[in-house]
Amino acid sequence: MEQRGPSEPQAPPAPAPPQARPEFEVVPQPVAGTGGLTVEGLVKGFDQVTAVDRLTMAVRPGEILALLGPNGAGKTTTLLCLAGLLRPDAGMIAWDGRRLGVERSRQMALISETPEVYEMLTVWEHLVFVARSCKVDSSWPARAERLLERFDLTDKRDTLGDGLSKGMRQKLLIACAVLARTPVLLLDEPMIGLDPKGQRELRDLLVEIRGQGGAIVVSTHLLEYIDTLCDRIVILNKGRAILSGGLDEIRHQRNDRNLEDIFLEVTR
Repeated sequence: MEQRGPSEPQAPPAPAPPQARPEFEVVPQPVAGTGGLTVEGLVKGFDQVTAVDRLTMAVRPGEILALLGPNGAGKTTTLLCLAGLLRPDAGMIAWDGRRLGVERSRQMALISETPEVYEMLTVWEHLVFVARSCKVDSSWPARAERLLERFDLTDKRDTLGDGLSKGMRQKLLIACAVLARTPVLLLDEPMIGLDPKGQRELRDLLVEIRGQGGAIVVSTHLLEYIDTLCDRIVILNKGRAILSGGLDEIRHQRNDRNLEDIFLEVTR
């Protein structure tokens, strides 16, 4: 009989390769009746600071939601996460019940607080760039012309971005975002830098977009135009949503007090 020597020691199994962490929790199928933008359990931290802490909110098509809060409350970080410019640490962002990944730029346009434009592109070239990159329909030139006229930029059509004031840059970015016709429009302190006429035009434009079924999220410190513009609010403080709901509902719960008094009470 053949004799066998001692068996060679078996090498331990190779460890399984680490799985890449998904960008967001996956929503495998659309949720019936869940239209619009949905945010659940959103978390974003920097070093030892939690800028957004388990934020849950939703904005439906044809609705304007105001993100309110003191400095450092997490408003800008929230918008950057929604727009895909910051990667959340946890949570889910979905449109019409489907998780948003890298394609979310097709669903959202962000107008940031600091208006950054291409210095070596003219005003009109910015609009051309947006129309082509977003594959806007062939009617875009006429709409672009109307937007320039609306925001007093017609005579700046051939001006390079480097030659625009802060207010003009803000108006140009608003025109570009509206031209893209994304289902969701995100605005971070959009009134800052605009003259009174520009503020009025922006408010009117947001109301028009809402009437066309757009979902709009606006962060702001300015409470005076919330009453006439926004349908619902979310008040943030230290990254957490401390109060949310419809304006009438919140006032009723707070003995019909004005929004400024309510804001100061819950954020102190």
